[in-house]
Amino acid sequence: MRYPEDHKAETHKRIVAEASRRFRADGIDATGLQPLMKALGLTHGGFYAHFKSKDALVEEALQAAANDANAQWVKAFAKEQPLTTFFERYLSAQHRAHPEQGCPLPTMAAELGQRGNASPITDSVLNNLLALVEKEVGSSEQALTMLSTLVGALTLARSVASEELSDRILDSARQTLLAQVEAAKAAKA
Repeated sequence: MRYPEDHKAETHKRIVAEASRRFRADGIDATGLQPLMKALGLTHGGFYAHFKSKDALVEEALQAAANDANAQWVKAFAKEQPLTTFFERYLSAQHRAHPEQGCPLPTMAAELGQRGNASPITDSVLNNLLALVEKEVGSSEQALTMLSTLVGALTLARSVASEELSDRILDSARQTLLAQVEAAKAAKA
């Protein structure tokens, strides 16, 4: 049976998309190649027709996650009150509950750092987001602090067993960041 010309490219995209979701949801080390390929109806051996190694897949999956996140961020920053919109979306119960659809920084970047496998894609994700936030607040240091607060709060909110405590973490971080935005606006006026 002959496959269409674009079959290999489409299969490659499917593997990257599924890996991106699974790596963000379950972690890189916890995502095995065999279950990943099986979920796509593919064989474990077929993986190597697309990638030299799991690390090669990690880089492509991280880039796919970065592209997805960046598209969401661009939409949020196109709104009338971009930081308010962004903070509310990032520190939402929806984002907390669905890491597979969200920012790769709280999950994949933390694991890559822990493993000693820093990625230039993580730098790119962070720099793109920093540029959006810095444009609104006017300070690269304040933007970096805000992003650190966002990622840290989401990571903590996902890691606690108590939903009440998780909600408090998200609410507290959101309110603190929004107060910083208002203080910056007041200082400019």
